[in-house]
Amino acid sequence: MKALVLKEYKQFVYDDVPEPALLPDHVMIRVKACGICGSDVHGMDGSTGRRIPPIIMGHEASGLIAEVGAEVRDFRPGDRVTFDSTVYCGSCFYCRRGEINLCDKRRVLGVSCGEYRLHGAFADYVAIPERVLYRLPDALTFERAAMIEPCSIAFHAVNRCRLMLNDTVVVVGAGMIGLLVIQALRLAGCGHIFAIDVEDPKLELACRLGADAGLNSSRQDAPAEIRRLTENRGADASFEAVGITPAVQTAVACVRKGGQVVLVGNLAPSIDFPLQAAVTRELTVLGCCASRGEYRACLDMIAQGRMDVDVLMSATAPLAEGASWFKRLHAKERGLMKVVLKPE
Repeated sequence: MKALVLKEYKQFVYDDVPEPALLPDHVMIRVKACGICGSDVHGMDGSTGRRIPPIIMGHEASGLIAEVGAEVRDFRPGDRVTFDSTVYCGSCFYCRRGEINLCDKRRVLGVSCGEYRLHGAFADYVAIPERVLYRLPDALTFERAAMIEPCSIAFHAVNRCRLMLNDTVVVVGAGMIGLLVIQALRLAGCGHIFAIDVEDPKLELACRLGADAGLNSSRQDAPAEIRRLTENRGADASFEAVGITPAVQTAVACVRKGGQVVLVGNLAPSIDFPLQAAVTRELTVLGCCASRGEYRACLDMIAQGRMDVDVLMSATAPLAEGASWFKRLHAKERGLMKVVLKPE
């Protein structure tokens, strides 16, 4: 089969590779669409240490089941499916509690980090355990289904927070995940949603997707403006969707005493954290990793048109052209957000 292989850091080759082995509890999926995740772009240059070459990346995908293993019971060839990017064991302490994203044996599709190497879906075929599969609604295209994984991260982030109807919330970072978080917050019944970023086009899109206002933190004191808009209290909660020190500090500064800060961004292994602000104002700080069963809700919300993912897809392209699209994304080409690659 053909696959887009990261042979060396920053070097992709569209090449012939062996088809994956089909284990008894796995299905073989003919990949129809696979999105390029920001973690793939950051991983291709070695900066994260989680895409050690050679590796076939890709974990935001959908396709058709081509073959099923001997122990598969609930799926058959021809089924249209997507799948969780997290391959969990299903039997450890955390899995038994339903905390599958914290599985002791957790592996992520398309990742090689020294501890394991699990080839992903930038290929004609990928083999996936039955337990992480989800059927697609008839109305959902393969391209939209490839957006389920990032959507699930946003839904999980919102589920981590104890929100009440009419809460005021701030989202710091209006990239892909931040824009999905904004839509999820609107569905959750938030009264006022404010987006903070340093790029005006992103803030304009955030307002189109449900934010009440966008604040450019490169030109104004965003926390001060949030306080002005909230009777000098601050927001009830904030979501940080970047993962760098200035963004986290902004997210902390924007919330009221007793507020909540949800950390979703994960660019740097460590940051400078405003400890005293969190302690003396008794903030609740929540980490957020991947997703935990939110796929079904995402499938339904996208199929019903209540989550707009089309506006976030910048381009669809043949998998054979993947290297050039990775290069453009790595260069942070303005206006380029989600690129979906198609093996056919």
